[in-house]
Amino acid sequence: MSLFSRAPLRAGFAVAALVLCATAASAQEKYPVGTVTLVTHSSPGGGTDVYLREMAPHLQKVLGANVVVENVRGGSGAKAMAHVAQAKADGSMFYGTTPSFINTSLLSKPQFTYADLEPVVNIFMDPQVVYTTTKSDFTTLTELVEAAKAKPGQVAIGVSTPASLDRQVMEQLKKITGIEVNIATHDGGGDLLINVLNGTLAAGIGEVQELRGQIEAGEIRLIATYTEERLENYPDVPTAREQGIDLVVNKFRGIAGPKGLPEDVLQAWAQAIPAVLEVPEFKKWYEAAGLIPTVMDHQEYAKFMTDFVEDQKKFFADYGVTSD
Repeated sequence: MSLFSRAPLRAGFAVAALVLCATAASAQEKYPVGTVTLVTHSSPGGGTDVYLREMAPHLQKVLGANVVVENVRGGSGAKAMAHVAQAKADGSMFYGTTPSFINTSLLSKPQFTYADLEPVVNIFMDPQVVYTTTKSDFTTLTELVEAAKAKPGQVAIGVSTPASLDRQVMEQLKKITGIEVNIATHDGGGDLLINVLNGTLAAGIGEVQELRGQIEAGEIRLIATYTEERLENYPDVPTAREQGIDLVVNKFRGIAGPKGLPEDVLQAWAQAIPAVLEVPEFKKWYEAAGLIPTVMDHQEYAKFMTDFVEDQKKFFADYGVTSD
């Protein structure tokens, strides 16, 4: 075969190669994948676990993929972070972010930290509340603080993980009021709730979404909110400020993934979350749970995270909190 007779074949191979490359590129850009896993460090019944499971069926319809929730517990989020950080960056696995994953990273210095994850989108701010069992004698935060002052070190108050924002809130409460209390940490909000219900703890700090069932059943009483204003769904519950304690807390709930997520994945989530928030059934649920929609896209969330990290470092320095 002459040089000239081979030329058309080479041209044909070149065209075929271009087609294959274009097809491969198209396949790589196609999102979503078949199954999307949402990982949480929260125990079943904890705040992140609850909202992810409530959101999953609606996200599934909007995103066009099977959405499942996986609990990866241990190390105050360290195991969950490692699990997601080492996952393939194809949009198949994400982490439910809360302040805990920042604090665990700063204080425990695990192998994989917040810096190994890519902020994707923020979804909610989640008001913090103080609660007791309805069998308790405490009906206000003021009464709880006065009891702690009368019996230093004898009143036990529960928080979720050691690196959680509610654990941080307790340090602030102690400094503002001068009380000494026993702070009991747990694997998550679900475990904490059990110990408040059985009377092991005088009170707990958590979120309405994880307490809602027990509130409606008359088993749990809210005695304060750490918000600027009273919660719309619980107008009879006074804020901490109204009770003479100047403490306001903002807890974020969002999504992060492995580093190197493609732009089409980031865009798909930026479009999906606002759509999910407009689904009537989900909207009814999150409004009743006291969650406040606060959407930030990839760039906004990354900036927010950077600022939050600096704020946390300052808090730890001011309060003398050191790493493990």
